[in-house]
Amino acid sequence: MSTYLEIQLIAVIVGVACALPGVFLVLRRMAMMSDAISHTVLLGIVLGFFAIGSLESPLLVLAAAAVGVLTVSLVELLIRTRLVRQDAAIGLVFPALFSVAVILISRFARGVHLDVDAVLLGELAFAPLDRVLVAGLDLPRSLVVMGVILLLNVTFIALFYKELKLTTFDAGLAVALGFSPVVVHYALMIMVSVTAVGAFDAVGSILVVALMITPPAAAYLLTDRLSRMLLYSAALAAAGAVGGFWLAVALDANVAGAMAAMLGVLFLGVFLLAPSRGLLAQARRRGRQRWEFAQTALAIHLLNHENTPQMAAECRVDHLHYHLRWEPTFATTVVGQAERAGLIQRSNGDLRLTADGRERAQTALAYN
Repeated sequence: MSTYLEIQLIAVIVGVACALPGVFLVLRRMAMMSDAISHTVLLGIVLGFFAIGSLESPLLVLAAAAVGVLTVSLVELLIRTRLVRQDAAIGLVFPALFSVAVILISRFARGVHLDVDAVLLGELAFAPLDRVLVAGLDLPRSLVVMGVILLLNVTFIALFYKELKLTTFDAGLAVALGFSPVVVHYALMIMVSVTAVGAFDAVGSILVVALMITPPAAAYLLTDRLSRMLLYSAALAAAGAVGGFWLAVALDANVAGAMAAMLGVLFLGVFLLAPSRGLLAQARRRGRQRWEFAQTALAIHLLNHENTPQMAAECRVDHLHYHLRWEPTFATTVVGQAERAGLIQRSNGDLRLTADGRERAQTALAYN
Protein backbone atom coordinates (compact mmCIF):
# COMPACT_ATOMS: atom_id res chain seq x y z
CA MET A 1 0.00 0.00 0.00
CA SER A 2 1.47 3.34 -1.04
CA THR A 3 2.10 6.11 1.48
CA TYR A 4 -0.33 8.45 -0.31
CA LEU A 5 -3.07 5.86 -0.15
CA GLU A 6 -2.41 5.16 3.53
CA ILE A 7 -2.57 8.85 4.42
CA GLN A 8 -5.88 9.27 2.58
CA LEU A 9 -7.32 6.14 4.15
CA ILE A 10 -6.35 7.32 7.63
CA ALA A 11 -7.83 10.74 6.92
CA VAL A 12 -11.13 9.28 5.69
CA ILE A 13 -11.47 6.96 8.67
CA VAL A 14 -10.65 9.77 11.11
CA GLY A 15 -13.10 12.07 9.34
CA VAL A 16 -16.00 9.62 9.41
CA ALA A 17 -15.25 8.58 13.01
CA CYS A 18 -15.37 12.22 14.11
CA ALA A 19 -18.37 13.23 11.99
CA LEU A 20 -20.75 10.57 13.33
CA PRO A 21 -20.79 11.68 16.99
CA GLY A 22 -20.54 15.27 15.78
CA VAL A 23 -24.03 14.96 14.29
CA PHE A 24 -25.51 14.62 17.77
CA LEU A 25 -23.38 17.45 19.12
CA VAL A 26 -24.72 19.77 16.42
CA LEU A 27 -28.32 18.67 16.95
CA ARG A 28 -27.99 19.10 20.72
CA ARG A 29 -26.46 22.57 20.22
CA MET A 30 -23.26 21.42 21.89
CA ALA A 31 -20.85 22.16 19.05
CA MET A 32 -18.39 23.98 21.30
CA MET A 33 -18.31 20.99 23.62
CA SER A 34 -16.26 19.19 20.97
CA ASP A 35 -13.69 21.99 21.16
CA ALA A 36 -13.58 21.70 24.94
CA ILE A 37 -13.26 17.91 24.98
CA SER A 38 -10.70 17.80 22.18
CA HIS A 39 -8.43 20.07 24.25
CA THR A 40 -9.04 18.83 27.78
CA VAL A 41 -8.43 15.17 26.95
CA LEU A 42 -4.78 16.22 26.72
CA LEU A 43 -4.84 16.41 30.50
CA GLY A 44 -6.01 12.80 30.64
CA ILE A 45 -3.19 11.74 28.33
CA VAL A 46 -0.63 13.55 30.49
CA LEU A 47 -1.94 12.14 33.77
CA GLY A 48 -2.20 8.68 32.23
CA PHE A 49 1.41 8.92 31.03
CA PHE A 50 2.61 9.94 34.49
CA ALA A 51 0.73 7.02 36.04
CA ILE A 52 1.68 4.36 33.46
CA GLY A 53 4.98 5.68 32.11
CA SER A 54 4.22 4.85 28.49
CA LEU A 55 2.56 6.59 25.58
CA GLU A 56 1.74 3.26 23.93
CA SER A 57 -0.66 1.97 26.60
CA PRO A 58 -4.36 1.76 25.62
CA LEU A 59 -5.14 2.89 29.17
CA LEU A 60 -4.31 6.43 28.02
CA VAL A 61 -7.54 6.39 26.02
CA LEU A 62 -9.50 5.56 29.16
CA ALA A 63 -7.74 8.31 31.11
CA ALA A 64 -8.47 10.81 28.36
CA ALA A 65 -12.10 9.71 28.15
CA ALA A 66 -12.41 10.15 31.92
CA VAL A 67 -11.16 13.74 31.66
CA GLY A 68 -13.59 14.32 28.80
CA VAL A 69 -16.45 13.21 31.02
CA LEU A 70 -15.04 15.38 33.83
CA THR A 71 -15.14 18.34 31.44
CA VAL A 72 -18.80 17.73 30.65
CA SER A 73 -19.63 17.26 34.34
CA LEU A 74 -17.93 20.50 35.37
CA VAL A 75 -19.66 22.43 32.57
CA GLU A 76 -23.07 21.10 33.56
CA LEU A 77 -22.35 21.76 37.22
CA LEU A 78 -21.72 25.41 36.40
CA ILE A 79 -24.83 25.57 34.21
CA ARG A 80 -27.02 24.15 37.01
CA THR A 81 -26.00 27.02 39.27
CA ARG A 82 -27.85 29.28 36.76
CA LEU A 83 -25.14 31.87 37.26
CA VAL A 84 -23.49 31.29 33.87
CA ARG A 85 -24.71 30.18 30.46
CA GLN A 86 -23.45 27.11 28.62
CA ASP A 87 -21.01 28.97 26.36
CA ALA A 88 -19.53 30.81 29.34
CA ALA A 89 -19.27 27.57 31.33
CA ILE A 90 -17.36 25.90 28.50
CA GLY A 91 -15.11 28.94 28.25
CA LEU A 92 -14.33 28.66 31.95
CA VAL A 93 -13.71 24.91 32.18
CA PHE A 94 -11.74 23.92 29.10
CA PRO A 95 -9.01 26.63 29.25
CA ALA A 96 -8.43 25.76 32.91
CA LEU A 97 -8.01 22.01 32.32
CA PHE A 98 -6.04 22.52 29.11
CA SER A 99 -3.67 24.98 30.75
CA VAL A 100 -2.98 22.47 33.53
CA ALA A 101 -2.01 19.92 30.87
CA VAL A 102 0.28 22.44 29.14
CA ILE A 103 2.00 23.29 32.44
CA LEU A 104 2.54 19.62 33.27
CA ILE A 105 4.00 18.92 29.81
CA SER A 106 6.35 21.91 29.88
CA ARG A 107 7.44 21.20 33.46
CA PHE A 108 7.71 17.42 33.67
CA ALA A 109 7.60 15.96 30.15
CA ARG A 110 10.09 17.98 28.13
CA GLY A 111 12.08 14.92 27.10
CA VAL A 112 9.02 12.92 26.08
CA HIS A 113 7.32 12.79 22.68
CA LEU A 114 4.31 14.67 24.04
CA ASP A 115 4.37 18.07 22.40
CA VAL A 116 1.58 20.64 22.63
CA ASP A 117 2.07 21.85 19.05
CA ALA A 118 1.91 18.29 17.72
CA VAL A 119 -1.27 17.63 19.67
CA LEU A 120 -2.92 20.81 18.42
CA LEU A 121 -1.89 20.68 14.78
CA GLY A 122 -0.98 17.06 14.05
CA GLU A 123 0.73 15.92 10.86
CA LEU A 124 -0.91 13.21 8.83
CA ALA A 125 2.13 12.93 6.59
CA PHE A 126 4.00 11.23 9.44
CA ALA A 127 1.17 8.89 10.46
CA PRO A 128 2.28 5.99 8.19
CA LEU A 129 5.73 5.97 9.84
CA ASP A 130 4.35 4.62 13.13
CA ARG A 131 3.37 1.04 12.27
CA VAL A 132 2.08 -2.04 14.02
CA LEU A 133 1.57 -5.69 13.04
CA VAL A 134 -2.05 -6.85 13.03
CA ALA A 135 -2.77 -10.44 11.95
CA GLY A 136 0.49 -10.45 10.02
CA LEU A 137 -0.25 -7.17 8.27
CA ASP A 138 2.07 -4.19 8.66
CA LEU A 139 -0.35 -1.26 9.11
CA PRO A 140 -0.10 2.34 10.36
CA ARG A 141 -0.99 2.52 14.03
CA SER A 142 -3.37 5.43 13.45
CA LEU A 143 -5.24 3.42 10.84
CA VAL A 144 -5.75 0.54 13.27
CA VAL A 145 -6.69 2.73 16.25
CA MET A 146 -9.12 4.92 14.33
CA GLY A 147 -10.53 1.91 12.51
CA VAL A 148 -11.41 0.35 15.85
CA ILE A 149 -12.88 3.63 17.12
CA LEU A 150 -14.93 4.03 13.95
CA LEU A 151 -16.28 0.52 14.38
CA LEU A 152 -17.16 1.28 18.02
CA ASN A 153 -18.91 4.52 17.02
CA VAL A 154 -20.95 2.85 14.29
CA THR A 155 -21.87 0.00 16.65
CA PHE A 156 -22.89 2.38 19.43
CA ILE A 157 -25.06 4.49 17.10
CA ALA A 158 -26.64 1.41 15.54
CA LEU A 159 -27.45 -0.20 18.90
CA PHE A 160 -28.73 2.95 20.58
CA TYR A 161 -30.08 4.82 17.55
CA LYS A 162 -33.60 5.04 18.98
CA GLU A 163 -32.38 6.25 22.36
CA LEU A 164 -30.02 8.82 20.83
CA LYS A 165 -32.73 10.11 18.52
CA LEU A 166 -35.35 10.35 21.25
CA THR A 167 -33.14 12.03 23.85
CA THR A 168 -31.80 14.45 21.24
CA PHE A 169 -35.15 15.68 19.97
CA ASP A 170 -37.47 15.20 22.96
CA ALA A 171 -35.81 14.49 26.32
CA GLY A 172 -39.13 14.86 28.14
CA LEU A 173 -40.75 12.13 26.07
CA ALA A 174 -37.68 9.95 26.59
CA VAL A 175 -38.11 10.22 30.36
CA ALA A 176 -41.81 9.43 30.06
CA LEU A 177 -41.00 6.30 28.05
CA GLY A 178 -38.47 5.11 30.63
CA PHE A 179 -35.23 6.19 28.95
CA SER A 180 -32.51 8.05 30.85
CA PRO A 181 -31.31 11.10 28.90
CA VAL A 182 -28.45 11.56 31.39
CA VAL A 183 -27.04 8.07 30.77
CA VAL A 184 -27.31 8.48 26.99
CA HIS A 185 -25.75 11.94 27.22
CA TYR A 186 -22.71 10.75 29.15
CA ALA A 187 -22.33 7.70 26.90
CA LEU A 188 -22.24 10.09 23.94
CA MET A 189 -19.65 12.27 25.67
CA ILE A 190 -17.49 9.21 26.31
CA MET A 191 -17.71 8.35 22.62
CA VAL A 192 -16.69 11.92 21.72
CA SER A 193 -13.77 11.80 24.16
CA VAL A 194 -12.47 8.45 22.91
CA THR A 195 -12.75 9.64 19.30
CA ALA A 196 -10.92 12.88 20.09
CA VAL A 197 -7.99 11.23 21.84
CA GLY A 198 -7.73 8.56 19.16
CA ALA A 199 -7.39 11.23 16.49
CA PHE A 200 -4.73 13.22 18.36
CA ASP A 201 -1.66 11.53 16.91
CA ALA A 202 -2.96 11.64 13.36
CA VAL A 203 -4.62 15.02 12.92
CA GLY A 204 -4.41 17.07 16.13
CA SER A 205 -7.22 18.67 18.09
CA ILE A 206 -7.86 21.55 15.67
CA LEU A 207 -8.86 19.20 12.85
CA VAL A 208 -10.81 17.04 15.30
CA VAL A 209 -13.06 20.03 15.98
CA ALA A 210 -13.39 20.78 12.26
CA LEU A 211 -14.28 17.16 11.47
CA MET A 212 -16.78 16.87 14.31
CA ILE A 213 -18.67 20.06 13.51
CA THR A 214 -18.28 21.12 9.87
CA PRO A 215 -19.64 18.00 8.07
CA PRO A 216 -22.64 17.66 10.43
CA ALA A 217 -23.38 21.39 10.16
CA ALA A 218 -23.36 21.11 6.37
CA ALA A 219 -25.46 17.93 6.45
CA TYR A 220 -27.99 19.71 8.66
CA LEU A 221 -28.60 22.15 5.80
CA LEU A 222 -29.25 19.27 3.39
CA THR A 223 -31.80 17.12 5.22
CA ASP A 224 -34.25 16.92 8.11
CA ARG A 225 -33.85 13.17 8.64
CA LEU A 226 -31.32 11.92 11.18
CA SER A 227 -30.36 8.81 9.21
CA ARG A 228 -29.58 10.85 6.11
CA MET A 229 -27.75 13.45 8.17
CA LEU A 230 -25.43 10.74 9.48
CA LEU A 231 -24.76 9.48 5.95
CA TYR A 232 -24.26 12.97 4.50
CA SER A 233 -21.91 13.90 7.35
CA ALA A 234 -19.78 10.83 6.75
CA ALA A 235 -19.69 11.49 3.00
CA LEU A 236 -18.75 15.16 3.45
CA ALA A 237 -16.04 14.26 5.97
CA ALA A 238 -14.57 11.70 3.56
CA ALA A 239 -14.72 14.17 0.66
CA GLY A 240 -13.05 16.88 2.75
CA ALA A 241 -10.32 14.45 3.84
CA VAL A 242 -9.44 13.32 0.32
CA GLY A 243 -9.82 16.77 -1.20
CA GLY A 244 -7.76 18.34 1.57
CA PHE A 245 -4.98 15.80 1.08
CA TRP A 246 -4.60 16.61 -2.62
CA LEU A 247 -4.84 20.33 -1.87
CA ALA A 248 -1.95 19.90 0.57
CA VAL A 249 0.03 18.01 -2.09
CA ALA A 250 -0.62 20.76 -4.64
CA LEU A 251 0.33 23.56 -2.24
CA ASP A 252 3.03 21.64 -0.33
CA ALA A 253 1.16 22.55 2.86
CA ASN A 254 0.20 20.96 6.16
CA VAL A 255 -2.27 18.14 5.45
CA ALA A 256 -4.47 18.76 8.49
CA GLY A 257 -4.69 22.48 7.70
CA ALA A 258 -5.57 21.78 4.08
CA MET A 259 -8.29 19.35 5.15
CA ALA A 260 -9.79 21.93 7.51
CA ALA A 261 -9.74 24.47 4.67
CA MET A 262 -11.41 22.00 2.28
CA LEU A 263 -14.10 21.28 4.86
CA GLY A 264 -14.72 25.01 5.05
CA VAL A 265 -15.05 25.19 1.26
CA LEU A 266 -17.53 22.29 1.27
CA PHE A 267 -19.58 23.92 4.00
CA LEU A 268 -19.59 27.22 2.09
CA GLY A 269 -20.82 25.41 -1.03
CA VAL A 270 -23.64 23.76 0.90
CA PHE A 271 -24.40 27.01 2.72
CA LEU A 272 -24.92 28.71 -0.63
CA LEU A 273 -26.44 25.92 -2.73
CA ALA A 274 -28.45 23.69 -0.36
CA PRO A 275 -31.79 22.99 -2.10
CA SER A 276 -34.08 24.30 0.64
CA ARG A 277 -31.90 25.99 3.27
CA GLY A 278 -29.09 27.49 1.21
CA LEU A 279 -28.74 31.22 0.80
CA LEU A 280 -29.61 31.10 -2.91
CA ALA A 281 -32.69 28.95 -2.25
CA GLN A 282 -33.82 31.37 0.45
CA ALA A 283 -33.27 34.33 -1.87
CA ARG A 284 -35.34 32.65 -4.59
CA ARG A 285 -38.05 31.82 -2.06
CA ARG A 286 -38.16 35.40 -0.78
CA GLY A 287 -38.35 36.69 -4.34
CA ARG A 288 -41.18 34.29 -5.16
CA GLN A 289 -43.04 35.28 -2.00
CA ARG A 290 -42.62 38.94 -2.89
CA TRP A 291 -44.30 38.46 -6.26
CA GLU A 292 -47.02 36.25 -4.80
CA PHE A 293 -47.74 38.87 -2.14
CA ALA A 294 -47.97 41.55 -4.82
CA GLN A 295 -50.42 39.43 -6.83
CA THR A 296 -52.54 38.89 -3.72
CA ALA A 297 -52.47 42.64 -2.97
CA LEU A 298 -53.63 43.28 -6.55
CA ALA A 299 -56.46 40.77 -6.17
CA ILE A 300 -57.58 42.38 -2.89
CA HIS A 301 -57.47 45.83 -4.52
CA LEU A 302 -59.66 44.67 -7.39
CA LEU A 303 -62.07 42.89 -5.03
CA ASN A 304 -62.48 46.01 -2.87
CA HIS A 305 -63.46 48.08 -5.89
CA GLU A 306 -65.45 45.45 -7.75
CA ASN A 307 -68.95 46.66 -8.70
CA THR A 308 -68.37 50.10 -7.19
CA PRO A 309 -68.64 53.55 -8.84
CA GLN A 310 -64.83 53.83 -8.66
CA MET A 311 -64.26 50.54 -10.49
CA ALA A 312 -63.59 52.11 -13.88
CA ALA A 313 -60.78 54.26 -12.49
CA GLU A 314 -59.37 51.99 -9.83
CA CYS A 315 -59.23 48.75 -11.80
CA ARG A 316 -56.92 49.83 -14.58
CA VAL A 317 -53.24 49.02 -15.13
CA ASP A 318 -52.24 52.65 -15.61
CA HIS A 319 -53.84 53.66 -12.30
CA LEU A 320 -52.02 51.11 -10.10
CA HIS A 321 -49.09 53.49 -9.85
CA TYR A 322 -51.32 56.03 -8.07
CA HIS A 323 -53.53 53.75 -6.01
CA LEU A 324 -51.05 51.10 -4.91
CA ARG A 325 -47.92 53.28 -5.20
CA TRP A 326 -46.28 50.78 -7.55
CA GLU A 327 -43.72 51.79 -10.14
CA PRO A 328 -45.12 51.32 -13.66
CA THR A 329 -42.61 48.58 -14.53
CA PHE A 330 -43.33 46.69 -11.31
CA ALA A 331 -47.10 47.06 -11.79
CA THR A 332 -46.90 45.74 -15.35
CA THR A 333 -44.86 42.74 -14.19
CA VAL A 334 -47.31 41.92 -11.38
CA VAL A 335 -50.29 42.19 -13.71
CA GLY A 336 -48.63 39.91 -16.24
CA GLN A 337 -47.82 37.31 -13.56
CA ALA A 338 -51.34 37.47 -12.11
CA GLU A 339 -52.80 37.06 -15.59
CA ARG A 340 -50.63 34.00 -16.29
CA ALA A 341 -51.60 32.57 -12.90
CA GLY A 342 -55.27 32.86 -13.82
CA LEU A 343 -56.08 35.41 -11.12
CA ILE A 344 -57.18 38.29 -13.36
CA GLN A 345 -58.33 39.06 -16.89
CA ARG A 346 -57.14 42.12 -18.79
CA SER A 347 -59.01 43.89 -21.57
CA ASN A 348 -57.82 47.22 -22.99
CA GLY A 349 -56.16 48.08 -19.67
CA ASP A 350 -59.21 47.15 -17.58
CA LEU A 351 -58.63 44.47 -14.95
CA ARG A 352 -61.18 41.98 -13.67
CA LEU A 353 -60.88 39.15 -11.17
CA THR A 354 -61.35 35.56 -12.18
CA ALA A 355 -62.99 33.05 -9.83
CA ASP A 356 -59.54 31.96 -8.66
CA GLY A 357 -58.44 35.54 -8.09
CA ARG A 358 -61.60 36.33 -6.13
CA GLU A 359 -61.07 33.23 -3.99
CA ARG A 360 -57.46 34.18 -3.23
CA ALA A 361 -58.45 37.73 -2.25
CA GLN A 362 -61.28 36.53 -0.01
CA THR A 363 -59.05 33.93 1.62
CA ALA A 364 -56.37 36.54 2.33
CA LEU A 365 -58.91 38.95 3.83
CA ALA A 366 -60.46 36.22 5.95
CA TYR A 367 -57.02 35.12 7.19
CA ASN A 368 -56.12 38.66 8.19
